Amino acid sequence: MARKVEDYDISSGMNLEELVDQMDRAGGFQAKNISRASEIVSEMKRDEDSINFLSFPACIVSTGTRGILRDLLKENIFDAVVTTCGTLDHDVARYFSEYHHGSFEADDKELHQEETHRLGNIFIPQSSYGEVVEDNLQPLLEEINEQKDEIAPYELVWELGKRMDESSLCYWAWKNKIPVFIPGITDGAVGTQVWFFRQDHDFTVDVWKDEDEISNMVFDAERTSGLILGGGISKHHTIWWNQFIGGLDRVVYVTTAAEWDGSLSGARPEEAISWSKVQEEGKTVEVKGDITALLPLISSKVL
Repeated sequence: MARKVEDYDISSGMNLEELVDQMDRAGGFQAKNISRASEIVSEMKRDEDSINFLSFPACIVSTGTRGILRDLLKENIFDAVVTTCGTLDHDVARYFSEYHHGSFEADDKELHQEETHRLGNIFIPQSSYGEVVEDNLQPLLEEINEQKDEIAPYELVWELGKRMDESSLCYWAWKNKIPVFIPGITDGAVGTQVWFFRQDHDFTVDVWKDEDEISNMVFDAERTSGLILGGGISKHHTIWWNQFIGGLDRVVYVTTAAEWDGSLSGARPEEAISWSKVQEEGKTVEVKGDITALLPLISSKVL
């Protein structure tokens, strides 16, 4: 029987979960996809036999969305994270310093002269990024190297996390023993600082140990699920490993990318089925839009 489209009824005191439920009843374009995404993520949390992956790009960690990502790890909803080195950069930098509100329309030449980086509409003083990471990471690496001379990227995240506090992603990854896989560990400030450090220290970050760990998780899983935010290497590494077991059983994509240029970032879940990266009968939804606006709604049923 066809469902009737219902009008929104926004009332004072309504919480996010109630709003998302209304999106399902109201229908209409991305609203319904947001509601379906929220329900699938809620299923991930309830399914104790599913290994749940959270994949995201570093850029959102420069914004207040870092707090939602942190809470998803705090609540132990996900068993593994796949991201980029920039996530460590921003998490460490914001732990020791602060970022500022900015504007897309800012004069970038002027910002350069003022020694300020622009990430979208976030302003990052140079003193709050590269300098902070270098000044604080080198002593931490010295501490870590006193105990270990070889380490996996996910173990490096844990070592950093246990030296940080509850405000950081790294802390909750360490606290809940959630591996953070970073296939592009060299592509960022933290990776570069490790490279500098190893020039005169016996210290190696072994990316193959990450691959050993993620493969063990996948092959031991009864089911797998994923919340995949954005695209790039984080998205691909998540679905790549899941192809070896026939694909993810559940997956939510959130992206602004289009599929017409053949990009992985814009590829829909349906395309992943053809590669065995998503199950033929898997539960899927793709939400088009900005992660920083959509993740609070999608997470409303689990936080």
